Amino acid sequence: MKIALDAMGGDFAPQAAVDGAVLAAKALAGKAQIVLIGQEDAVRPLVAQHGPDAADLLVVPASQIIEMGEHPAKAYQQKQDSSIAVGYRMLATGEVEAFCSAGNTGAMLVGAMFSVKAVPGVMRPAIANFVPKLSGGMGIMLDVGANAECKPEMLEQFGELGSLYAQYVLGIGKPKVGLMNLGEEEGKGTAITQAAHQLLKVNPHIHFIGNIEGRDLFNDKADVIVCDGFTGNVVLKMAESVYDIIAEKNIHDPFLDKFNYEAVGGSPILGINDNAIIGHGVSTPLAISNMLLQGYQMASSGIADQIKNTFKS
Repeated sequence: MKIALDAMGGDFAPQAAVDGAVLAAKALAGKAQIVLIGQEDAVRPLVAQHGPDAADLLVVPASQIIEMGEHPAKAYQQKQDSSIAVGYRMLATGEVEAFCSAGNTGAMLVGAMFSVKAVPGVMRPAIANFVPKLSGGMGIMLDVGANAECKPEMLEQFGELGSLYAQYVLGIGKPKVGLMNLGEEEGKGTAITQAAHQLLKVNPHIHFIGNIEGRDLFNDKADVIVCDGFTGNVVLKMAESVYDIIAEKNIHDPFLDKFNYEAVGGSPILGINDNAIIGHGVSTPLAISNMLLQGYQMASSGIADQIKNTFKS
């Protein structure tokens, strides 16, 4: 199995990318090979510094970089030899089983839609993020930024996508799906959340438990939290700020430490025909390594095929 990494993506690339790839290569020795995609003159010397530890890393050349501030669609179309474009080409042709990048989020989404494409039947793919549970497990929340405005049918599909991920990747037997709202009662919320509630309630593919509130995020009421990308992104950024505050105050707690983005490494794009993960722009080597391990986990679980089979029926 091969897991590809955009070596030029992220604020600390290519150094952090190479260092993270070496960490992941050690963890995945004998199971998967890490493929670094980027400018050879920048990447190869950094790989060489690691000596024998980097022996299994494969470097694939890509002469261009999509910068963080560039227009995603324009840059992706104009820079066909960028590390993101080359990575998606390799994913689409089956040369690699997963593609990870801490680069331009918009370009990663555009690339997914242009190359591996959305699963037929999926209205809009979503970006998912992980939610630590006080009981010790993990939940999943989607969308966290791909779709700021959603139709009720999209929210229903997010429930299905999240449920499949929770089942096949997180190993939760019968995931409980909750709709993020401003009250538990069925009639609460906007016209969109009210309509989504009715759709989720009768969907045979999921175990819908009804509306949940912000205070239910970290308890066991729901394993899958459904929301539009605007709400999800606000919640995600707030959770990240909580970690920053406790780190600044030098407070350490096993549960709160899971709020650190490094712990999971990245956010999967769900609803596309293959495995792609978007990392945080400030990703450290540890975050990069965990993102690659997550890519391996997704590829091993066959989650993309499970999603395709569900939406085919």
